[in-house]
Amino acid sequence: MPSRALPQRQSLVAQTTAFLAGEIDSGEWREWLPSERALCQRLQVSRNTLRRALAVLRKQGRIRPVHGTGNQIVSPVTRRPPSPPATRDVALLTPEPIERLRPMQSLWIDDMRALLGEREIKLRVFHGPHYFGQTAALAKLVARNPHGCWILMLADETVQRWFSRHQVPAIVAGSTYADVELPYRDLDHRAMCRHAAGVLLALGHRRLALLTRKSPRAGDLESEAGFSEGVQQSRATDASALVMHHDDTMAGVTRTLERFRRLERRPTGLVVTQPHFYLAAATQLARGGVRVPQDISMISRDDDPFLAFVAPTPARYVVSPHVMARSLLRPVLELVAGDPITQRAARMMPEFVRGESLGAVRAPG
Repeated sequence: MPSRALPQRQSLVAQTTAFLAGEIDSGEWREWLPSERALCQRLQVSRNTLRRALAVLRKQGRIRPVHGTGNQIVSPVTRRPPSPPATRDVALLTPEPIERLRPMQSLWIDDMRALLGEREIKLRVFHGPHYFGQTAALAKLVARNPHGCWILMLADETVQRWFSRHQVPAIVAGSTYADVELPYRDLDHRAMCRHAAGVLLALGHRRLALLTRKSPRAGDLESEAGFSEGVQQSRATDASALVMHHDDTMAGVTRTLERFRRLERRPTGLVVTQPHFYLAAATQLARGGVRVPQDISMISRDDDPFLAFVAPTPARYVVSPHVMARSLLRPVLELVAGDPITQRAARMMPEFVRGESLGAVRAPG
């Protein structure tokens, strides 16, 4: 009588494979598998067992590895049309955590959270530089966190174009790059710096400089363009415009100002982007014996509460953080509701506060 094969105990690899496939089929994971470490902890299996199970799924065409990102699900379940957002909540994406943002930026975020809360909508903040420049990480974030709308803050061109290309509901808190089809709200940096150049020229300054970080951000590029326009389009044919870049560090500002002080014909009017770098520049110039406004007039493109405690009080452009939050609220609510945007773009011109850091030039120097 022929012997029958004995029942075989299912291997741990097969059990792990079956569990992973079941979770994929149930929709528990839609786009990406969790990390290997998270899966090992959840399934209580070794890394070797898990990797053998993942190899089976790859052979079956259920997943594919993406170098440096993880395992992407490619089963038929994920090929269905994306479902509508599971929540009306709003997400804010920024490269820096809130505690490292400028105070004015943190204030309008708090205002936005309160305005949305009044409508029973939550604001969730995601941050991290790895989402800016790595589209795979960005895709995973958005897939795992379906929201009614995304607010993109300090977003570079890669991030803006990704949201535009994938038609994810989003609005830019800032300026957009050329041909990026996203709604946005921002201060009019171009007009501010053009106006700042005009203010200095009206005081008799003819050698003007803009101190700004070397940045690909749209608002900083607009600032440079507006500053140059303000000088070039003025009636002061003898006026000159110098753009000085730093690397977004205190040491970089110091190096740039050292070169500034060595110039044979040093500018007498200086516009500075970012309020903390205004303070850094004023401090470094004072240490070098350059007085404000006796030797140089200064204007800060941006405002923050601490500038009210700087002496002499800086000339600057002031806008309430509540105004910024309010300008974003309507398009955010329209995106959450799935309605068309009534106003795609809006730039706000802040109020110019004429501080004590401006002085007139008696005769062109």
